[in-house]
Amino acid sequence: MRGLIGRGWAVVTQTWRILSRPSVHYSLGFLTIGGFLAGIMFWGGFNTALELTNTESFCISCHEMRNNVYEELRQTIHFTNRSGVRATCPDCHVPHDWTDKIARKMQASKEVWGKIFGTIDTREKFVDMRRELAEHEWARLKANDSLECRNCHDFAYMDFTRQSQRAAAAHSTYLATGEKTCIDCHKGIAHQLPDMKGVPGWDVTGTESMDRLRAAITAVAE
Repeated sequence: MRGLIGRGWAVVTQTWRILSRPSVHYSLGFLTIGGFLAGIMFWGGFNTALELTNTESFCISCHEMRNNVYEELRQTIHFTNRSGVRATCPDCHVPHDWTDKIARKMQASKEVWGKIFGTIDTREKFVDMRRELAEHEWARLKANDSLECRNCHDFAYMDFTRQSQRAAAAHSTYLATGEKTCIDCHKGIAHQLPDMKGVPGWDVTGTESMDRLRAAITAVAE
């Protein structure tokens, strides 16, 4: 064991001697400028790739998204409305701040495995997993206080006099006190809801239907 550690340490020290040895052929200034330019090229390439993966066209480039959640989004007020202001996939699912965006991208990288193994490559598979997928997003938005919602909807600038009575009452109480956050009440604002049985405040019983719930959500949004 000691011999193995000794050999490993010898490799490390030898590598350090090579890396720390002054350059014979290039000046320090040349190496500094070269390293600086290489850093700029790397950073520019990294950010370009990051932004390319942060577009709606990239999000719907796979049929799993294009034929399911994107088609649902097209039917909502976030896609077409009287003001012409439209939310794209990254607006709601990717944080705007750089550090949060990187963390989200790392988290979403596992979706590549889902694509490779065909986790939701059919409509039937997607419907079966809708509740699980939705719960992941609900939990994420709950944890960050609906950050993506607040990038566009700022509570400080809400005009309660121009909201419905129900919306004004909810926003001026639950949202103002922090008791609830946007995703608590607006789970079905951009996509169809899964089976909501067991979800606090959303468990549909009696004559109340999912269609009526969606209509109520749209009315609040307008």
